[in-house]
Amino acid sequence: MVDHGAARPVTNLSGLRRIPLLRQFAPEPSSNPHESVANGVLRPVVFGANDGLVSNLALVMGVAGASAAPGVIVLAGIAGLLAGAFSMGVGEYISVRSQQELLAYQVEFQRRQLRETPEQERGILKAAYRERGLTEAEAEQFVGRVFAEPEHAVSLLLHEELGLDARSIGSPWAAAVGSFAAFTLGALVPLVPYLLWQGPTAFVLSLGISLAALAFLGFGISRLTHRPGLYSSVRQVCLGGLAAAVTYGVGALIGVSAS
Repeated sequence: MVDHGAARPVTNLSGLRRIPLLRQFAPEPSSNPHESVANGVLRPVVFGANDGLVSNLALVMGVAGASAAPGVIVLAGIAGLLAGAFSMGVGEYISVRSQQELLAYQVEFQRRQLRETPEQERGILKAAYRERGLTEAEAEQFVGRVFAEPEHAVSLLLHEELGLDARSIGSPWAAAVGSFAAFTLGALVPLVPYLLWQGPTAFVLSLGISLAALAFLGFGISRLTHRPGLYSSVRQVCLGGLAAAVTYGVGALIGVSAS
């Protein structure tokens, strides 16, 4: 007898991957790595460039909407670039440095806990792995091996209790410099046409090049998020274009009211 109600495993997902808006739901082959070193470096660069591009495009379009002189638009764009880049750089440095300081404090605190209340810490770790399916004997054996090396026990307890892992915290200087550079490159895109041209030509080129760059960045983000490239590019262009349209409209209203 055939059981028509039984679940049938999906053995071929290639058809799904050929459909742009459904490809996001098709999992990657199990042999693919979860994350590469290149992706870890690319992630802050792509998102930093996106922040710089969207924020300075909105700023430039807002000032242009107020019918400001070309020099004023350039000045506003440069000010936005520098302010945003330094803000990103400082913010990333403080964020990563704070994580390092928190980790250093928690490591010392956990070492003290391990010296003063070792049985309590063993119990915490045993309970965590019992909840994950290990038997009492298996959990006891595993914890015994881990506690044979105190530093391993400290690292594992930090991960289990607080979710802290030194491997996930990079260099604060690398994060700061990378964010500063990426934001600067992104913010330059809408500004360059105003450095080379004036009037409607500069406006059209600034908007057109920026939207094209947003589409490119959207595709780059899709490589990180494993979403369809077309979907991510269109979404990026729509959101960045909306921000530019809103600020342009606000600038136009302010320009009219001030005249």
